[in-house]
Order: sequence, then structure tokens, then C-alpha cells
Amino acid sequence: MTQSIRWLQDEIADRMLQKLDVVKLEAKDVLLIPDFPGAHASFLTKRFPGIRFHSAPESELTGFDLFKLRLTRFWGSRMKSASYISLDDYRKVGRINLPNNSVDMVVSTLFIQDLTDPKHFLQECWRVLKEGGLLTFSYLGPDTGKELRSESSSRELPLQKLASPWDMHDMGDALLGERFSDPVMDMEFLSLDYDSDALLISDARALNLLVSDDQNDVQFTQLPRKLTLEVVYGHAWALGKHLAKAQDHVAYIDLNQIGRKTRSDSA
Repeated sequence: MTQSIRWLQDEIADRMLQKLDVVKLEAKDVLLIPDFPGAHASFLTKRFPGIRFHSAPESELTGFDLFKLRLTRFWGSRMKSASYISLDDYRKVGRINLPNNSVDMVVSTLFIQDLTDPKHFLQECWRVLKEGGLLTFSYLGPDTGKELRSESSSRELPLQKLASPWDMHDMGDALLGERFSDPVMDMEFLSLDYDSDALLISDARALNLLVSDDQNDVQFTQLPRKLTLEVVYGHAWALGKHLAKAQDHVAYIDLNQIGRKTRSDSA
């Protein structure tokens, strides 16, 4: 995402986090991936007093903006030490730089649609979540920007497919496949209306719906006047982490997790 659609990130994060009103959870350590300037962190500090942030800042944040974000998260964590995760490193090595079972909640806003392997991301979230932890997320579904793919527009536009064109049913199945419990999925369509072709093109590129380039003076004809966003929301729980991964619909328990009870010799 870029600053041109920061307002969209804020709006989606607000809608996503409002869904936590019905969730019973005591969160002390929370991973924001990606993390960006906005109201989502202040919402979480009010919802979970004493929270500590583990931040994965957007790759686009550099210099003073990055320093300001880190300082804000430090103060928001009541000056407790927290981790900073590089999204660039995650994309290279596929690992969230946190220990196993280290956070109570993972919050991911408009990120999964840009991942070539969202299933691996779910595996990493499972790994870093504590027993009873919560993954909550939002991402763009496959009908996002469908107007750009119309016959009249697609002949001229440098279209780019979402890296992960998963609908909410795909995601629900993947969550269950990665051992998450009680997934709750939701979806809504948002419509963005435009008076300016240049603004539409700018937003479409920021959303990774068009190939980004420096040809800002290219003129397109037959452009749509709106963009549809399919926004998918979901959350799921990390429960039963001591169980081995199910095979053939059967879950196996590690022998080390089984307590042994013996009878008294005097019985």
C-alpha cells in the first residue's frame, strides 16, 4: 500500500477491529503485520490495556516516518521492549522473526492478497501465536477491480492479477487445513467512484491491480468511473497446539503431553 490510499487502510482496519467487540480475549502481545500510521493501534491499546506491540512496518515507510512509527509503538507499549519485523525479510525467507508461541494476537490488514503463498503465512501465524491466540485479518478478494477487466478497458490497461486471488471460502478451508479453530469469515463490496482518470489509475496501481511504471503521461480511453473492492474479513483461533497435525481426519497427541497416573502401592 502507499500513502495515496492510507485512508482505505484506516477504514478497513476500523471495520475489521470493530468485529472484535464480541471476542473475549486478554491480549498482551500483539503482532501488527503490516503496521502503518493510523488509528488501529490506539484502538487496540484501549481494547487491551497494557498491550505490547510487535511491529512489521510497511516496506514503504523509511526515514523519519519509520522512526516516528517505532517511537509511537514504543510509547503505546508503555515503554516496554517490543520486536520489529522486516516485511522484506519475510518475503525473502518466509519467516516472521518471532519465537514460537510468543504473541496473543496477529492483526493483518490488506496484506494477504499480495502474498504468493498465503498458506505459508497462515503457518507462520500459527507458529508465533500462543495457545488460545487469535488471528484476525482482512484482504482483497478476487472480484476487486473487476471493472478494469471489462472488455472495453482490458485491451489497453497493463493489468496485474492479485498474487492471492482467494475468496472467503478458499481462506476458510485453508484456515481449517492449518489447524486453526472456529474460523469466522465475512465479505463486503465497497465501491470507489472517480471523477479523475489519473486518480483511478493511481489507486489501481497502489492496490497492485495495474503494473506500476513511470509513464504517468500515458492516456487511456474507455476507463471505468468506479472501482469495486471485495474486502474479505476473518478471524480464527490457535487451539490445541499440542496436537500433531491431523492426518486422514485424525489428530494425534504427542506422548509427552499425556500425564501418567499410577495407583498407590498401599491401595
